[in-house]
Amino acid sequence: MMPSTTTAAGPRRLDRVLDLVERAGNRLPHPLVLFAGLFLVTALLTTLLAATGAEVQVPGEEQPQPVRSFFSGEGLTWFTTTLGENYIGFPPLVNVLPIVLAVGIAEGSGLLSAAIRRLFGSAPRWLLPYVVALVGVNGNLMSDTSFVVIPPLAALVFAAAGRHPLAGMIGGFAAVGASFSTAMIPSPIDANFSGITASVMESLPASLGAAPVTVVSNYWINLASSLVLVVACGFLIDRVLEPRLERAGVPRTLAPEEDGAAAGSEANADGSISPLERRGLRWAAVSLVAVVVLIAALATVPGSPWQKEGGGLLPDSPFMGSIVFYLVVAFSVTGIVYGAIAGTVRSGADVAALMGQGLRSMTGFLVVAFALAQFLALFSWSGIGTYLAVHGAALLEHADLGGLPVVLGFVVLCALTNLLITSGTSMWGLMAVVFVPMLALSGLEPAFVQAAFRIGDSSTQIITPLSPYLIVLLGMVRRYEPGAGLGTLVARLLPFTLVFLTAWTAVLLVFWGLDLPVGPGNGIRLG
Repeated sequence: MMPSTTTAAGPRRLDRVLDLVERAGNRLPHPLVLFAGLFLVTALLTTLLAATGAEVQVPGEEQPQPVRSFFSGEGLTWFTTTLGENYIGFPPLVNVLPIVLAVGIAEGSGLLSAAIRRLFGSAPRWLLPYVVALVGVNGNLMSDTSFVVIPPLAALVFAAAGRHPLAGMIGGFAAVGASFSTAMIPSPIDANFSGITASVMESLPASLGAAPVTVVSNYWINLASSLVLVVACGFLIDRVLEPRLERAGVPRTLAPEEDGAAAGSEANADGSISPLERRGLRWAAVSLVAVVVLIAALATVPGSPWQKEGGGLLPDSPFMGSIVFYLVVAFSVTGIVYGAIAGTVRSGADVAALMGQGLRSMTGFLVVAFALAQFLALFSWSGIGTYLAVHGAALLEHADLGGLPVVLGFVVLCALTNLLITSGTSMWGLMAVVFVPMLALSGLEPAFVQAAFRIGDSSTQIITPLSPYLIVLLGMVRRYEPGAGLGTLVARLLPFTLVFLTAWTAVLLVFWGLDLPVGPGNGIRLG
């Protein structure tokens, strides 16, 4: 009996810790009130800093950037004239809403449920967490849209296999977010980061002999990190997240008010596929292939407007900027084709109704997004985000630790800053101008500094309330668990953050210790 008691002690201790985190987090006010409060606190802080003449010298800029006061004529007029623009122009809305409308068609018609049961019905149940982890870790190939698409699909995968759907949903979100800066295949993020690094390197003395940074300069360490994170994520979903959901008695089924909205997606959840569903899937697959072929043909034909100037699609072109459009077309067309055959879509009115059902699940996010958009807009307009990031970097630089300690300190600084600045491109733009030259003068390759940044940039973004996609996830989770709050999500996602940060840093240390190249032609140390 002693072994079983010992084995159970670990989960019980972990539950107590995470329950404490959950209770503390759920004592926070409603996210709408939380972000309104943060807006007011930030407004007061900007006014205080501006009154003291606070400013920050961004490396590469000619003039220092002052912190602008909200409670001033300039600040108040900015707010009153941009209130609607701040909301409607909120970047996540641009990605989330079109995809939600299209996914509503695919889900409500029954396509997603049938496709998941067809693809994974015979897969071993033990393998599913690792499949979800594999897809999620490479989700940045779809950019931010992966936060909206992967979690609900992962929930369907788990439900079809008789496992807890929230384990798939939350685990899928963790896989996407906590590893967002890495993937097994070069992605648009690699192009964004390498472009910033290359521009900063122009100011470096040629005598340093720094290797050029390209899209694949972090490929070897990205590949190794991705493999480690897939295993870690699958293990956490299987051995930590899902057992905790079961011990807490979290419902596996949709809340009563959601039953009708997802009737099509919940049909035949036992894993069987009817002949009519099989026929619908066949024609949906044909329509998907037709869409892919058409898009590829339009993008590759000589002179295509989707190519970048001078030709080509990578790394930055209208084609790569149209990912949201491709997903909307794919989900809409296949959902309509499947529904027409399965009998769930008979008219344009049915399509409109399914789109409305999809959008209805996002109403909570739309309300919270109003306050969140205003807060983030103030954070950007006032310059307080830049002020905090640059001064934090200066403190680390003045510590004069040197070598590996400063690299690890840099990772921690990025992880903490990521709680406030969730855009990786924006944060690297601030960090690169300080740390690439600083660490290059200490003998480290810019490509290695970029690789270290990726760790802190990703690991913590799934637990910050400032991430709009955490609010999106909360809306999805509440379809099953109406009483869930931000504390609930943070408690369930915290193990992923801690394990990913530790495991990913361990990969970095292995590359450091063995002096392995982080990418083709890019090492760790200069010279």
